Amino acid sequence: MFAVLRSLFRELLPEEGGAGAAETRSIQLAIASLLCEVSRADNHYDVREETAKIHLIRHLLTVDENTAQQLLAQARRKSEEAVSLFDFTNKLRTLSHPQRFELIKAMWQVAYADGVLDPQEEAIIRQVSDLIYLDHPEFIRAKLAAQENS
Repeated sequence: MFAVLRSLFRELLPEEGGAGAAETRSIQLAIASLLCEVSRADNHYDVREETAKIHLIRHLLTVDENTAQQLLAQARRKSEEAVSLFDFTNKLRTLSHPQRFELIKAMWQVAYADGVLDPQEEAIIRQVSDLIYLDHPEFIRAKLAAQENS
């Protein structure tokens, strides 16, 4: 599953240092920030959610542990400063359908990481799903897939 997603993200995200490196970093930061938005939604810090975010960033974006940690630190700041989810989702509309699905599934995985699904977490995921044009049946399919993995 992650192998397919990694290859899809590699197609969209060119190698670092290339002409699209800044855009790549912007997309990576948007993805990591959305994972932070989910974990912040319930106003409760949980180490399991932090661990899930690192794991998902590493696998979704095919980066090493150090890069994932740095990206997550930046994403936390961006998430705290953001005015709306649009700040992140407007960069992600160009993702392919499978990439958008995997992002929503990853958001569900963060929400389920602490064993409690808060209504605010679900609301954030629903909003992001709408903003990146993932239809409701796919939103539910991602939720069910995340539940199976939790």
